[in-house]
Parts: sequence; structure tokens; C-alpha cells
Amino acid sequence: MKETRVVGYLRVSTEIQADEGYSLIAQRQDIERYCQLYNLELIDIITDEGESACNLERSGIQRALKMLSAGLAEGLIVAKLDRLTRSVSDLGYLLKEYFTKYTLMSVADKIDTSSASGRLVLNIVVSVSQWEREAISERTKKVLQHKKNNGERTGNIPYGKKLSDDGLMLTENKQEIEILNRIKELRAEGMPLQDIRLQLSFDGYYTRPGNPFTLSQISKLTRM
Repeated sequence: MKETRVVGYLRVSTEIQADEGYSLIAQRQDIERYCQLYNLELIDIITDEGESACNLERSGIQRALKMLSAGLAEGLIVAKLDRLTRSVSDLGYLLKEYFTKYTLMSVADKIDTSSASGRLVLNIVVSVSQWEREAISERTKKVLQHKKNNGERTGNIPYGKKLSDDGLMLTENKQEIEILNRIKELRAEGMPLQDIRLQLSFDGYYTRPGNPFTLSQISKLTRM
């Protein structure tokens, strides 16, 4: 019986993972074992190192897809589906353009699109994955908004604010408010940014690290 020719695809999302190589090694081993178990001819293994799965603009996956189109392989195999894509729209594109004709296999997810049931499972898995990410994103936004409404710190400290003594709340920074008001006052008088910069230094106003204000910093503060 003729072996099905497949190309393996590996991906790691950070430079640290790419350098250490652990994830790549694990993915490679899973793919090689799967191919041995199911009598698949693994003709090549292609890697994208330090690449996100947010889109398909990756040199490795594009090369693997071209191998399918050229007839060099009959299927693509990944250790886990999220190594290929995390997007339902990208998955839909791949299914329509490639995996109705070629086979997609995922070792960890036990997916094989050579059957209708395999394609159904694939759609369900990615849909649930995207739903989880969107749900997490919604919850995160709600938590951050709640903290912001309560005056709690949610990230970088905005200009004109400072941390409370317990480090949890944002309170008014009177000195920075004074600087902001001075900048807006000078700007309202029609003073150019360069002259405002000189005037702030003359008045003894400096940035948080104690440096003179730059023109770009002053410009940004005039829009606050």
C-alpha cells in the first residue's frame, strides 16, 4: 500500500521558545511518532520560529502550502492545531482553498480532515478556541474598566496622577497638574513649543526623571 506523503509544520511564538527549542523538539517528536504509527511518509518538516498564529503571513506555512499545491505532498500535519492557526476565518480559508483537496492532520487534537467527521471536529475545536479567547478578552476589559472607575492602577501611571501610599490607587499629582496648567496657559497665549520648553526650564519644571521637557513631550501634554 502506497504511503501518503505529508509535510510537517512546526511553530513557536516567541524568540525565547525558538532559542531554547523545547517546543520545537516536542512537536517534531509527536509528528514523527504519528507518521510512523499511521504509515505516513514524512517528506519534510518546516518551521516558523518566533511567529504568531494571528495570521498566515508566515514564510514557513506559505512554503508548506506551496508544497501541497505543487503536488509534492498530499497532506499537512501539525502537532497541535494552534500551531497552524488560532483564527476561525483563517481556518475557513485553509479548508476552502487547501483542505478539501489535501489532508490536514493534528496529532494532539486527533483531527484528520480526510473524512467529513474530521472536518466537522476541526471546525468545532477552532470555534471553541476562538470563543474562549474572546470571552477572556471581554472579562479582562470589564475588570480593567472596573479598576479604572474605582481609581485603581491598571497600567502606566498617566501624567497628572501618582500612586497612593498603598500602591493600589491613583491620586492627583499636584505638581504635574501645575505643569499641565502652565503649558496650556502658555499655549493659549500663542507661545511656540520651543519657547514653552525654555519657559518651563526657567520656571524650574522638569520631567519625572528630572530632565528638561522635549518638544514632543510638550506637544503631547498640550493635547491632554
